[in-house]
Amino acid sequence: MTHASSPPPQGQSPLRTVQVLGGGSAGSSAHVRSLAAGLVARGVRVLVCAPAELDRLYDFTGAGAQFMPVPRRSDPVSVAALRAACTDADLVHAHGLHAAIRSSLALGGRRTTPSGRRTPLVVTWHTRAHAEGARAHVLRLLERRVARASAVVLGTSSDLVDRARSRGARDARLAPVAFPVPRPPAVPVHEEADRVRHKARAELGAVERPLLLAVGALERHRGYSTLLDATRAWRGLDPVPLLVIAGEGPERGVLQRRIDAEGLPVRLLGRRDDVPELLAAADVALLASRWESRSVLAHEALHAGVPLVATAVGGVPELVGDAAELVPYGDAEALATAVTELLADPARREQLKVKGLAQAATWPKEDETVAQILSVYDELAEPFSR
Repeated sequence: MTHASSPPPQGQSPLRTVQVLGGGSAGSSAHVRSLAAGLVARGVRVLVCAPAELDRLYDFTGAGAQFMPVPRRSDPVSVAALRAACTDADLVHAHGLHAAIRSSLALGGRRTTPSGRRTPLVVTWHTRAHAEGARAHVLRLLERRVARASAVVLGTSSDLVDRARSRGARDARLAPVAFPVPRPPAVPVHEEADRVRHKARAELGAVERPLLLAVGALERHRGYSTLLDATRAWRGLDPVPLLVIAGEGPERGVLQRRIDAEGLPVRLLGRRDDVPELLAAADVALLASRWESRSVLAHEALHAGVPLVATAVGGVPELVGDAAELVPYGDAEALATAVTELLADPARREQLKVKGLAQAATWPKEDETVAQILSVYDELAEPFSR
């Protein structure tokens, strides 16, 4: 078989892939953009099917891929559009549960390869959905359907691989995704870096006080209520640390009302596109989620050398190793203690900075991620010759 990792020989058609995104979290969307660029550079044809706004945000066409807007719905019209997009595909790669469900519906019963095989479906589980009660039962059924419909399930953390296997996946493999290395703030010299950092802290109201940063959608499973509980302990410090949260979501109203009612030292910043600058200004980054795989915030914090306090859940321990302070999920006291001790210990913060940079250097690079996924495509796709 011709290896997809290099352009096909003269006279043979390139491998044709369809990459499907559903809602498109920041992590999965950035991964698909990176993957598309790497595939195109290796002579693979890439069509990205996703909601229209994602191409405006992530510029898949700028990476050399074709783009087809497909709404994040599972109605017959949307599924038919996805089915049409997959007509000539040698392989379909869905990212996330919702995208995988729609892709399996679009591919159901179709046999398009020369040998009569179903068009192979690869699914990457970037994260896991959160549900309770009856919805949790439905979620398990959907996960089982996706796991069994997939030729290969790629999990971005070991616990996701285990989850896929428990749902009946025939072939589940660990495939940590590589995010693009965050761009540092555009500052040419040390003095300018200090000036920009001071300016950012002044704008946030943290010139003479520690600045703590959390980033992510304002949703219940992100653990923001625990963060607010922890700030009560910080109110006794002098000066009082300021927690800023960058992100938007359904919990904003609940969180803001509580901040106002209790006088908590917290600011909700809304959606921001300057997270690298915010990280450069922060003393400590915080991740309080119930579950994470390869957290974008953890990734960016360690790359930036910013000390991280995170919950020991999902793929976080695997990702950060000993380069972060880990606490149990939902334990506001443990979180508050970890932050308080870090703020009082400059040597420990410097140690975590050094360890974080070293840990980040061990993560897979974008080219390595593309090469691993191409090897999976090689196993599944028909020979290039038509």
